[in-house]
Amino acid sequence: MKKKVLWKIILIGITVVLAVVFFLPNTPVFEYMPEWWQKSMPNKGIVLGLDLQGGLHLVFEVEGDKAVTITTERFASRLRELLEKKKVAGEVAVSGLDITVSPSTNEVRKVVEDNYPNLVVAETGSKLVYRISAKEATRIKDSSADQALETIRNRIDQFGVSEPTIHRQGENEIVVQLPGVKDPKRAIDLIGRTAQLEFKIVDDEANIAAELPASVLPGEEEALVRQIADRIPEGDEILFEKKINKETGAVRKLPILLKKQAVITGDLLSDAKVNIDTQFSEPYVSIAFNAAGAKLFEEVTGANVKKRLAIILDNTVYSAPVIQEKIAGGNAQITGNFTMDEAKDLSIVLRAGALPAPMKMLQNVTVGPSLGRDSIEAGKLAAIIGTIAVVIFMILYYRLSGVIADFALFLNIVLLLGAMASLNATLTLPGIAGIILAIGMAVDSNVLMFERMRDELRAGKTPRAAIDSGYDKAFWTIFDSHVTTLITAAVLFQFGTGPIKGFAVTLSLGVSINLFTALVGTKSVFDIINSRREIKKLSI
Repeated sequence: MKKKVLWKIILIGITVVLAVVFFLPNTPVFEYMPEWWQKSMPNKGIVLGLDLQGGLHLVFEVEGDKAVTITTERFASRLRELLEKKKVAGEVAVSGLDITVSPSTNEVRKVVEDNYPNLVVAETGSKLVYRISAKEATRIKDSSADQALETIRNRIDQFGVSEPTIHRQGENEIVVQLPGVKDPKRAIDLIGRTAQLEFKIVDDEANIAAELPASVLPGEEEALVRQIADRIPEGDEILFEKKINKETGAVRKLPILLKKQAVITGDLLSDAKVNIDTQFSEPYVSIAFNAAGAKLFEEVTGANVKKRLAIILDNTVYSAPVIQEKIAGGNAQITGNFTMDEAKDLSIVLRAGALPAPMKMLQNVTVGPSLGRDSIEAGKLAAIIGTIAVVIFMILYYRLSGVIADFALFLNIVLLLGAMASLNATLTLPGIAGIILAIGMAVDSNVLMFERMRDELRAGKTPRAAIDSGYDKAFWTIFDSHVTTLITAAVLFQFGTGPIKGFAVTLSLGVSINLFTALVGTKSVFDIINSRREIKKLSI
């Protein structure tokens, strides 16, 4: 046997062994493998997509207008601090998307124009009314959708969902697919949580603070706020802390009077993790600030010794401890009768960052595993019937050469499944369609080569010469068709989303492997036959 043929056989053998090793975790045999094998060898394999194993399909709408409103309020807060720092007389008020500054002076106008070029004058007179420009508002909305996408992706990655699909849809919608999720409610709460973390000073010195009831029942919060609204000092607000009776499980809400202005916000966090309280064996979330946050936290605690500092997440007070002394180092704790899952989820959303704007759920579909099983069975049946029909046709029409083509077909399937397993690819129904299309192209390649061989045999060439000439003449036709298909698949992968990408991945792998099996696999079999004896008649 020639060395060239031997090397081809060795190459085919190595690729088949690797394909089997990577695909093994998807077979029942993997459970019976030794422990060292399961730990040291590939153990993931192909992951089933949402349509095959069930899970959660969610569509969210990012409320871009709220993002513009939040940005407006932030601009107003910073402008207020800037005027005070520069000792320029002026009062700043916010109403919707309008920032009103009074009185209207050249000094105020200069401060605004120098520091906030994206604010445009909407009204002049005794007061200056500014508004975010239309171009900047559009940018904020688009940016908020992108930021929400990345925040959701970070949260889900830390949540531990295998092979999630997350992508934008339209201008402000985000599609999230979570295969195999066992607790849909927990996943939805984790994704949609705004996680606006703030630290505010408790105003215990105001007269109304002493008159607040010790607690109210859940649902009575708004009624209490409306009842005392006219007595709440300007610049203050009422928020509530949830308290749970450990013995009875009864929930009460404690009203707390706070300064509206947050002294520290969650964007200064660098880390958040779950710890266990050694005294009560309860989980809590330990947070750490970055350098700027640590310095600010030290200043705030130093200036407010003996006052209470409320830790607030999404307008709910989690704790309000008394500041005993200046706290250096930038570390704090969030306690609140958490379960372990609640503490983990809270640490995830704090680490991943806050959503830039609230999100509204447009679609919530739980795909049951029964649908996935039906899809798998239907896909298996279609693949088996199609493969058997092709195998029989190739044998009847091309005889022994058809058997060789069927060998290449099975080799193609084995290598394709192995390649997908090595990439831990997600298999979906469109992905199965891509596999079937790739198999069809594999058959087409062999048909092209066999018909070329027939032409050469009719021209009077010997079987060996006809085989070599058939492969040579069919090569560029096969190569061109596969390259154009790969280009199409690349475009689908680049610009497609979700299932379209899955289809593109399987199609690309199938087409690439088909080039190998058609031009190397079948040719090697013919070379082996030719090397053993002189063929006088080719069964084709």
